[in-house]
Amino acid sequence: MMPDLVSPLGVLLLWAVFGYFLGSVPFGVLITRAAGLGDVRAIGSGNIGATNVLRTGSKGAAAATLLLDGGKGAVAVLLARALAAEDAAQVAGFAAFLGHCFPIWLRFQGGKGVATFLGVLLAVAWPVGIAACLTWLATAFITRISSLAALVAAVLAPVWAVSLGWGAVAVLGIGLAALVLWRHSPNIARLRAGTEPRIGRR
Repeated sequence: MMPDLVSPLGVLLLWAVFGYFLGSVPFGVLITRAAGLGDVRAIGSGNIGATNVLRTGSKGAAAATLLLDGGKGAVAVLLARALAAEDAAQVAGFAAFLGHCFPIWLRFQGGKGVATFLGVLLAVAWPVGIAACLTWLATAFITRISSLAALVAAVLAPVWAVSLGWGAVAVLGIGLAALVLWRHSPNIARLRAGTEPRIGRR
């Protein structure tokens, strides 16, 4: 019957909307303003993520932005899983990532989504999320380039999903990775030119 067909789709749509609006909360902007650090969009790369917040000189603000940006992705997934089902959890997580990248509150000019990407993966499949986080940390430690670490972690996330036995998460990982790569297209150009800034430098 029609209600049986529409209801599951309606549930997914509701969780997509919830995930988007939760993900669109611009914690980097809110934290830097609350801390009296100005508008992070006028600093460094102009990005609202933790790496650019670090360029304000406040490690505390950067850490808080990292945790909250990652947390909103994880919360979207965990709430949807607890109150609906696994498919709703993945939809909510992907929507939260979109919300961070394209927040309605900032005229759809958001961040690059790395922390939210990792938060979503940790909540959807924690072994995959941990593997992605360790990939980011190892690459960042070796190269001191945040964007390169994000790109490597994103590309390898679907690989980790398959190799760790979470094949159902690989499709989500591919979608997230594709968007991470797209959002980092200016960084990729700078990496090729050798002009990409390193972590800790303004």
